[in-house]
Amino acid sequence: MSGDAAGAAAGPGECTAGGGTDGSAVPGAVAAGGAAAVGDLACARDAALVLDPEDDQARVAALDAFLLARGPTPDPRADLAVELAERIRSESTALRVGTLARDAGLSVRSLQRLFAAYVGVGPKWVVLRHRIHQALEHAESAADVDWAALAADLGYADQAHLVRDFTATVGVPPTAYAPRN
Repeated sequence: MSGDAAGAAAGPGECTAGGGTDGSAVPGAVAAGGAAAVGDLACARDAALVLDPEDDQARVAALDAFLLARGPTPDPRADLAVELAERIRSESTALRVGTLARDAGLSVRSLQRLFAAYVGVGPKWVVLRHRIHQALEHAESAADVDWAALAADLGYADQAHLVRDFTATVGVPPTAYAPRN
């Protein structure tokens, strides 16, 4: 058996041929609960436009045209997630998740959901990685680093917390890392 296949993938709610976010408007799709959906006439016409061409190149072109006509709509929540992640990277005042959430007008839990959905990790993880990157930059650029002062500058309660996070992330404590560079 030989042949070519063309396909398209979309995440939940990103693209459906007939309008429903559960795929229920797509002919032959299985709706939530397992019942086969009938689909609407517009969806059947759209599916025919994509599936009817005789050769693979024509089907791929039809699929491209179908999907491009329904291009992604701007998602303001994605823009907010990108803006907040950039803020963590660029502003030293955004080093605490609670502060970031408050400044964005969100609860901490809403901020966590936003980051999980659009960044792929939680805001605490992003803040931790930023702190560690800052500590690495100081360790590489300064001959004698005041780790206690750096910990305070990065928003840590004390030097021990910085050392713990640094060691867990980098694999060696900061004092062992600094002389290597």
